[in-house]
Formats: sequence, structure tokens, C-alpha cells
Amino acid sequence: MLAACLRSLFAALLMLQGALAWTAEVAYPPVVPGVALAFPEDTGAHPAFRTEWWYVTGWLEDEEGAERGFQVTFFRVRTGVGEDNPSRFAPRQLVLAHAAVADPQEGRLLHDERAARVLAPLAGFETGRTHAWTGDWSLMLEQGGYRTQVRAEDFAFDLRFAPQAPPMINGEGGYSRKAADPKHASYYYSRPQLAVEGHLRVREATHRVRGRAWLDHEWSSELMPPGARGWDWIGINLHEGGALMAFRMRDEAGQPLWAGGSLRGADGALHSFGAEDVRFAAGRRWRSPRTGADYPVEWTLDIAAPEGGEPRTLKVVPLMDDQELDSRRSTGAVYWEGAVRLLEDGREIGRGYLEMTGYAERLRM
Repeated sequence: MLAACLRSLFAALLMLQGALAWTAEVAYPPVVPGVALAFPEDTGAHPAFRTEWWYVTGWLEDEEGAERGFQVTFFRVRTGVGEDNPSRFAPRQLVLAHAAVADPQEGRLLHDERAARVLAPLAGFETGRTHAWTGDWSLMLEQGGYRTQVRAEDFAFDLRFAPQAPPMINGEGGYSRKAADPKHASYYYSRPQLAVEGHLRVREATHRVRGRAWLDHEWSSELMPPGARGWDWIGINLHEGGALMAFRMRDEAGQPLWAGGSLRGADGALHSFGAEDVRFAAGRRWRSPRTGADYPVEWTLDIAAPEGGEPRTLKVVPLMDDQELDSRRSTGAVYWEGAVRLLEDGREIGRGYLEMTGYAERLRM
């Protein structure tokens, strides 16, 4: 997701102060249209690019019927530092990770994070297939699906994800623009409708869980577009078997700079939304008692009609209001990232995640 890029790069700067003696000029490759994504090769890392992330979110239900959200993200950052240094300890690449559980009984997110320079076997990534890790946190593509393992003080999970459909290719064949200037783009695909099974520990209680998840994988060499303060993004698994992704970039006044998205039906038919096809309207707001940030935790989303269809008006409502993640001690960012329901005409039609950045302060990258 977009937030991963900025969080990762900020953390890179914090970790690399004092290491600039080995800095060399780095020519990061551009993201250009017309590059076909290939699988499973493109599920792996693309280390020549500046930033990359694998972002998994979803809803879980335990054996007693309790529902919770979860999130785990692994970031890879090419720092531009130490590329001429032959030492294996040079911080040429970083791996960072965030994980969180949204439990209504807790009333707020439980979250943790990791950061390390790439140094096998302690932290690293693979090309050719998904595998990123730092310490005992990992995400990898195995035969039959993905698996993630996370162990934090207040929570832990060991989850397997079984794909139910091929990757959803976002944008123009995987080329996803983020601004009017076409250089601000990423290569981007999603894996919606992942069937989840595994174990979740919250505090001292461990549960067997099942559910549905969503995986985003993006890589890029550009930073946030000029004039942008932040963004709003949703990834929703629709109950009828389809998937909806939508995002917008916002300026300092909260007005849209760019937007886009993808809608895939249960039959696999894919429709891509252009900048004029997606409109976010903020609804009910919640103010964080810790940071003072004021977030619109409910949204109305208008999406244009796919060919032969009708425009749709949808509503996004949260599992709980307080899903703010404060990572100022490591990455400098405060943002809202949490489990949401999607409604149409008052009826729930899907579940997924909402991410909102730039409400506490502008991301300075």
C-alpha cells in the first residue's frame, strides 16, 4: 500500500544517520506502463526499486464467534547507502514490518513493529517468490498459499492464506498511477478473497480462527506526489465473491488530487476506475484522545458504472473507531488503519480494511 512507502523510507533515514560516507548516486528504475506482471516471479522482491511492500489485512472469527481484524506488512527499502561498500553489513537494503490486531474487547489497536538491515539469516527477502522476514516474523509463499508468523508481546498469530482466484491486476495492466504526472506510479496487484485458517493469541488467550484476507503487493521508485498531504484507501472482499479496491490522494485542503481503483466480479470480470470514477465523501468523525488527530471513520463512496451497469453508492463503517496506529518512535507516522464493513442500501455486502494517512500531520517525504 501507499503508506508502506513513506513509513519505510522515513525509517530508513532514521536508521542510516551517520552512514553517509558510503553513499553513492543511485539510479532507481522507473515504473512504466506496458510491463506485464508474471507469476509467481513477481510475487518476490524487486530489489532494484526504491521501495516495496507486501500488505496483508483481514477479518478473523474464532471458535466462539468473536470477530477481529488483523494486519501485517513487510517493507523492503533500497536505501541508496553503502552500494559501493563490499561489506555484507552495509545497509544497502532494509526490511521493516508492522503488525496489528483490532479487537473490539480491547477498544483500540494492539500493534508492534520491527526494523533491520538485510543480513541473512537475521532479516531478508527473496526474489522469485514471496518471502520476507525479520527475526521470528515472516511472510512467505508456500505450496498452496501464503503463511505469516508474528510474535509480539500482546498478540501473536500463525495464519495460512489459500488463494481462491488469480491475482487482481490493478491500474493499467499493473501500472497504477498515483498522480497526474505519470512518473508517480507503482506496479500493483492484489490477492483478494484469501481463505484464512490458523491461530491467534490476544493477551494470554489463544484461539483457532478462520476468515478472509487481502494481500497487496506494490513496488515503486517515487515518493509522494508534490502537494499531497495523504491518502484514503480501501480493500474489500465482497460477500458475493468479488473484490473492490479504491483510493484517493488528498491535498492540504482535503480535496482529491488523484483517484483510482479496481472492481472484480465473482465471475472474474475486472473493471479499472480512472481518476474521475471514484469519489470519497467523509462522514462521521472520531478524534484520537492520544494525538488529537481527527479522522473520518465513516465514508460514502460513489463509484462509476462498469460498462452495462449502474453507478453505485456505498458506505464504509468501522469495526471500532479507535484503530489509530502511532509509529512516531520508529517511522514518524501516525495513521488510521483498521477493519471496516461495506454497506449498500443498508445491507452489508463486504468486509475489508481502510487506511487513512495525513490526518495527524502531512507525511514529510
